[in-house]
Amino acid sequence: MSSPDFNASSVDLDSADPAQIICYLNAGENDYDGRLGARISALFVILIVSTAVTFFPVLAKRVRWLKIPLYVYLFARYFGAGVIVATAFIHLLDPAYDEIGPASCVGMTGHWADYAWCPAIVLTSVIFIFLLDFGAERYVETKYDIGGGPDVQEAVTGQSDATQLARGDAEVQAAYKKKFSSEGYADEADSLDSDQERSFKQQITAFLILEFGVIFHSVIIGLNLGSVGDEFSTLYPVIVFHQSFEGLGIGARMSAIPFPSDSWLPWILCLAYGLTTPISIAIGIGLRTTYNPGSFTANVVSGILDAMSAGILLYTGLVELLARDFLFNPYRTRDNKRVTFMIVCVLLGTGVMALLGKWA
Repeated sequence: MSSPDFNASSVDLDSADPAQIICYLNAGENDYDGRLGARISALFVILIVSTAVTFFPVLAKRVRWLKIPLYVYLFARYFGAGVIVATAFIHLLDPAYDEIGPASCVGMTGHWADYAWCPAIVLTSVIFIFLLDFGAERYVETKYDIGGGPDVQEAVTGQSDATQLARGDAEVQAAYKKKFSSEGYADEADSLDSDQERSFKQQITAFLILEFGVIFHSVIIGLNLGSVGDEFSTLYPVIVFHQSFEGLGIGARMSAIPFPSDSWLPWILCLAYGLTTPISIAIGIGLRTTYNPGSFTANVVSGILDAMSAGILLYTGLVELLARDFLFNPYRTRDNKRVTFMIVCVLLGTGVMALLGKWA
């Protein structure tokens, strides 16, 4: 924060505190410039569009009479995965460095200048999500007695820490089938048997973590859109696309989870995402004459939230979405045409979302 006695019109660059200069240059103020009707319309447009796009992949998987073509479903699922990865890097990690990084006003002030807190928060978030994910998977393995793969330590050293006899190849294959039984596509059976129930408990934990991170991000977006000034005309359409693509990623990932056929949870989770940004826009409109997104406090709060969300989406996007589907799924399709299409969809989602980072 720049000191009240800092005189910007008379600065000696050799003796001035760099933090004072940076804080002065980056100081924000309330930029609200009217257009209340357009801001209210943004609330309803984003609500309808993002909610509809979020529901689409779930409808495609659960409502059979719609007869959604397989490649339409695959596009939604893997385009959405690319969107999540790009969101982590371009829309969360980069803004977090701008807000609390070492070259920011916050990062050069007080104890924020003592350590690289932005990457530390991201790292903490990644490790926490890893431990949570591992704990959930370990719980399922223990409860349902799902065996692991071959003992690498025993193969290398001849000594094993295993407390049980090694299982046969057939049993290991059956265990992997239990783990990945839900990773099918729209043309595969969708009944909820005991194997899918086990997979459900693993996947729902990972999904809730993903939605938690995306919702944090959506709150900041909504607050800014409700109170931003000259940039509103640009941000309005960009954020509509932004939230729609993120919603597609959320819905596509949810469609891969084997919910019971009579469960309302997927619809509730879709609606929760669709409502988050409009509610935040409404709050931003309510605070339109007082909220200052460039203030020191706002930068600290949004920087911490962005860094936390970046860690969540980095882990989820790279591990749960890409690595799980393409590297560690023994039942991945062997159809080269389909795999190529899936990869192209990931790249397209990543590229489009990265391009939107130029404006929002």
